[in-house]
Amino acid sequence: MAKLPIYDRTGSQVGEYEIDPAALAPRINRQLLHDVVVMYQANARQGSSKTKTRAEVAGSTAKMYRQKGTGNARAGSRRSGVRRGGGHIHAIKPRDYSYRMNRKAVRAATRMAIASKIADDQVVVIDELSFDQPATKEMAMILKALKLSGSSTLVATAAHDANVYKSAKNLPKVSVSTVSDLNALAVLSPRRMLVTKAALDVIKERNASAAS
Repeated sequence: MAKLPIYDRTGSQVGEYEIDPAALAPRINRQLLHDVVVMYQANARQGSSKTKTRAEVAGSTAKMYRQKGTGNARAGSRRSGVRRGGGHIHAIKPRDYSYRMNRKAVRAATRMAIASKIADDQVVVIDELSFDQPATKEMAMILKALKLSGSSTLVATAAHDANVYKSAKNLPKVSVSTVSDLNALAVLSPRRMLVTKAALDVIKERNASAAS
């Protein structure tokens, strides 16, 4: 059982939060984490790369010179892939890199990623995080008080909060996500994770419902 300190906006400890990483994930399957992260990275690829074949490049299709008697190697069209300016022999075509893995495996990987962050002391818990209006400067001060400024940080909230999102979106290396949108890649990519107490409650509830 891990006891995570709970901090307020000024960086002062105001309590402790008990959570068992083993309850989220009895073991950390690194291969599964790797496979799920690679899936998310593949799904993010545009797949729009393209090069032209010899049929698509501009140029005459006429034979460059007669077959025999010139002393040169025989040659056909200027569009040939062996000539400068010609088409690619194995042209790259647009393709879809995306694929899906088993849903239970993907959800398990998310829980493993969160459990590994907790086990590595990379999770900071804040009692409450809300703003009356977008306030980037105030958000930066909170991160500084929690000793998170300068580190890549994922801010996890229980539900979508437009003011929190707008307050953090212009800060370098800071991202915001609701618990429902968390995935293994989003959790593992940043160095630290700032979680509200309410978000941790939701994580525990979702884990309990998944286990039952």
